Amino acid sequence: MLRIRVIPVLLLKNQVLVKTVNFRKPGYIGDPINTCRIFNELEVDELSFLDITASSEKRGPNLEILKEISSECFMPLSYGGGISSLEQAESVFKIGFEKVILNTASLVKPELITEISRIFGSQAVVVAIDVKKNFWGKYQVHGLNGTENHKYDPVQWALKVEELGAGEILLTSIDQEGTWKGFDIDLVKKVSQHCTIPVIAHGGAGSLDHIKDVVKSAGASAVALGSLVVYQQKGMGVLVNFPDREELTKVLN
Repeated sequence: MLRIRVIPVLLLKNQVLVKTVNFRKPGYIGDPINTCRIFNELEVDELSFLDITASSEKRGPNLEILKEISSECFMPLSYGGGISSLEQAESVFKIGFEKVILNTASLVKPELITEISRIFGSQAVVVAIDVKKNFWGKYQVHGLNGTENHKYDPVQWALKVEELGAGEILLTSIDQEGTWKGFDIDLVKKVSQHCTIPVIAHGGAGSLDHIKDVVKSAGASAVALGSLVVYQQKGMGVLVNFPDREELTKVLN
């Protein structure tokens, strides 16, 4: 058993899976149900789904596709995208998801974090913090799939959502996402050093060494993978996969 969680993060758009680079240019990956079956066979411990257009399209979660995913997946599931009310979160829990991921809603309606955590427990609430550097190199928090700059400092915002009841933080570097260049070590370190809740590092993983670096050097509690689990290699075709567990154990434990 891996001591550090390594979590595939799959992006939904129009009921299919895609992969982005810097939150742009979504490329087709495949059918989410077939992908779930592959991850079942690979015995992945946890799986996350993010609907990247739900909030911008001003709609709630697509419960139909989420029901199909839940019925096929054998591992704990988390979902984010379009959740803007307690009722919507409850509907996601009822169909079998263990956690909800809040991004845009946490920025415009932060009390929702508290509402959900009070009823379902803080362990069921993940707040996604998407961060991009501005022209001067300052980290700033973005919402609405990276299109709205809220200009919050990520450390201060992380502390705030922890105070509001979040159980975990999914910390994504927009600048690194989909690039295969490695995580933003400085960003992850800044946030993880100040928070007591787990920080899941996301954005940029291209090798086992990148995973090792963000855990050992930046203090990430868990690691989320995108490109590394849906492509053969950088610049090559789609191949749903998962890093070798023995090799992961060697670099992480």
